[in-house]
Amino acid sequence: MKGLRLFALIASFILIVSLACSFGNVSTPQPDSPSEPPAATPETQSGSGGISNLDNVKNAVVQIEAVGTFIDPQFGLVVNGAGRGSGFIIDPSGIAVTNNHVVTGAATLKVWIDGEQRSARVLGASECADLAVIKIDGADFQYLNWYDGQVSTGMEVFSAGFPLGEPQFTLTKGIISKEKADGQTDWSSIDYVLSHDATINPGNSGGPLISSDGQVVGVNYRSRPDFNQYFAIDPKTSQSIIAQLREGNDVQSIGINGVAVVAEDGSLSGIWVSSVKSGSAADKAGVKAGDILYQMEGLVLATDGTMKDYCDILRSHNSSDTLSLTVIRYATYEILEGQLNGRTLEATGYFGDSGTGSTGSSGSTGGSASGQEFFVEEFDVDPQWYYEVILGNDNSDAEQATYSFDFGKMIFDILGKQLYAYYIYEGQQYEDVRVDISVDNRGVNSQQVSLICRSSDEGWYEFAVQSDGLWELYAISNGYNRIANGGSTAVKQGKAVNQYTFSCDGEKLSFFINGVEPKGSPYMERKYALRRGSVGFAISSLNVTPVNMEVDWFEVSQP
Repeated sequence: MKGLRLFALIASFILIVSLACSFGNVSTPQPDSPSEPPAATPETQSGSGGISNLDNVKNAVVQIEAVGTFIDPQFGLVVNGAGRGSGFIIDPSGIAVTNNHVVTGAATLKVWIDGEQRSARVLGASECADLAVIKIDGADFQYLNWYDGQVSTGMEVFSAGFPLGEPQFTLTKGIISKEKADGQTDWSSIDYVLSHDATINPGNSGGPLISSDGQVVGVNYRSRPDFNQYFAIDPKTSQSIIAQLREGNDVQSIGINGVAVVAEDGSLSGIWVSSVKSGSAADKAGVKAGDILYQMEGLVLATDGTMKDYCDILRSHNSSDTLSLTVIRYATYEILEGQLNGRTLEATGYFGDSGTGSTGSSGSTGGSASGQEFFVEEFDVDPQWYYEVILGNDNSDAEQATYSFDFGKMIFDILGKQLYAYYIYEGQQYEDVRVDISVDNRGVNSQQVSLICRSSDEGWYEFAVQSDGLWELYAISNGYNRIANGGSTAVKQGKAVNQYTFSCDGEKLSFFINGVEPKGSPYMERKYALRRGSVGFAISSLNVTPVNMEVDWFEVSQP
């Protein structure tokens, strides 16, 4: 029996992300704010050179909320997600420092200074150094100076910021435990960083590591809480890059928020793209969120699970140089080839097709799909043609959904509630297509069977039928949009075999239950206008478990 996990391809990747930013969809309420920024005391006036004591550090440390749409390698599509991080002001004009992974690819930036909300914009970013500089609206801000002494092991330091996305300013105490720790991670590449034990948590990303007299010793960006190890980018590295970023220049960057991923067996590696900065080199080349940067200048990326090779390539070239690029588009398994600062990406085949991109012959039935356009999958063996996505609520455990193959059937056992197991055929893209499925409910539980067409990075159409006869038609585009629903007495309830049909033909979406077309079908869909993509099916639990289902066959044909 095989366990189902979120994103079959990515589930086999080793993900060692330990960023110190928080992420969620709900904004944390902020405390009541004063009508004016806090007045500068004599020792913190800009003319005096900035804050000079630990007590006033909080006046120059900010909380940042970046709102946007991202595709996370573990959680999938996150629409209008709000990520929280920290930052600190380094100039009275409102120039502030944070991490690249906090802000890049966001649609909006909000900043809170002592409870007061302001807008901000990114001036420059470096994905390899995980640094970014932002400009906060306003002026006459209190600010921090860089520590210009020798940073040494045993030095007392303090982590300042807003952990866990909460509005309360927090300060934790520790010491520098190592002056030159390894700076290679799966989302950045720095020769060495500071290791310390002044605790940081998600939400501390981009906040300052402070000396006892209130000066910046480093920029916090990473944590290993199980080992009581926390990491900050040292002042020398930070200042040289920040000087360029504040002038509006990106450094060691193509404009992505990404993380290195590598398969457990080493068969595939690359840089997973969570979001793309509009107008960047990556954006102009056609890179999209959810892509995997597989090769650059012919070099396979992230084979060691870090960003080092990727960043070494960027360090070896000017930002305007033309660089070859090979991308795997996870949503469709297409291989795309093109250039940064040159040719835009174009599809050249499918991953797993040995580089040929062959679509195989059409009109076949029986056996396993293996790239065929139209086929009947009878599940005599594990067909290996699909990728899987498990969705659920916050309390769901994807490991509670399993499947196996026996007696020509794909057998599902789902123990957790509200788990949605999607299986998408990766071998073809369709405009007009019909999909059919035969399923046998072996239990007395409630469950749902869905058929999918035109699945791409833009969304998909889904016809979902519950065991009680209720059905829903969805357009998934920036969230789940129910466009039609109803009920049917044609569903055979209890331990019974049901056959469902879904046809996407131009604007006409037609659906059948055991050969009966419910009222509401066909549905003419013009609003979302999804025109091309993959097909697939889903088996889902509702509120009564366990779910035990058998899929007898799955057919893809002309509408």
